[in-house]
Amino acid sequence: MRDALRARLLALAEEDYRAFAASLIPGCRNLIGVRLPRLRALARELAPRAEAYLAAPCGDWFEEIQLRGMVIGCMRCPTEQRLRYIRAFVPLIDNWSVCDSFCAGLKEARREPETYWAFVLPYLRAPREFEVRFGVVMLLDHFAQGDRIPRVLEQLEQVTHPGFYARMAVAWAVSVCYARAPADTQRWLRRGALDAETARMAVRKILDSRRVTGEPRAWILRFRDEKKNS
Repeated sequence: MRDALRARLLALAEEDYRAFAASLIPGCRNLIGVRLPRLRALARELAPRAEAYLAAPCGDWFEEIQLRGMVIGCMRCPTEQRLRYIRAFVPLIDNWSVCDSFCAGLKEARREPETYWAFVLPYLRAPREFEVRFGVVMLLDHFAQGDRIPRVLEQLEQVTHPGFYARMAVAWAVSVCYARAPADTQRWLRRGALDAETARMAVRKILDSRRVTGEPRAWILRFRDEKKNS
């Protein structure tokens, strides 16, 4: 199966897209250039025989790893079985693109929120940068909404990993919380819940968001200027 899938991936590759994707993912190796919609279509094709596919070792090409994550997300199986596959997959993540596409595909988290909440939280304190990013992106994708936002913010301040991609995920999550619940997030920011650098990254992400307008945007500008002058 592995050789056949590699041949399929090579047939789907586009050199222009490979060069574009490589420029967005520093240090990514073995990238052949398959667009995400084509990978998702292939994942859906593999999903009915996912157990046999996942029983084989994963290849080391970027697209092979990304495809494996997509299959885990779209296959039909009991929740506990999917969580076992997720646990085995997370150590394979070594870039933001695989991490973020994997998290986006785990839509079962919205149907089983308490199970996934308990599963995800330990990753926020994991030793590896992309394990932490996995935990944070899961929170922002599937939990940062409605009355769960204060719980998400409370967990974000527990993230202490110094890695850039872990901290940038926290900043991104804060920006999502701010766009959806500015008053709650303002109170949280006022408490000094983030270290200075991550707070600056969060402010930049908030200001980049087109969803933040009017008084919430004016508030974050004032907050930024206060921090600069303090």
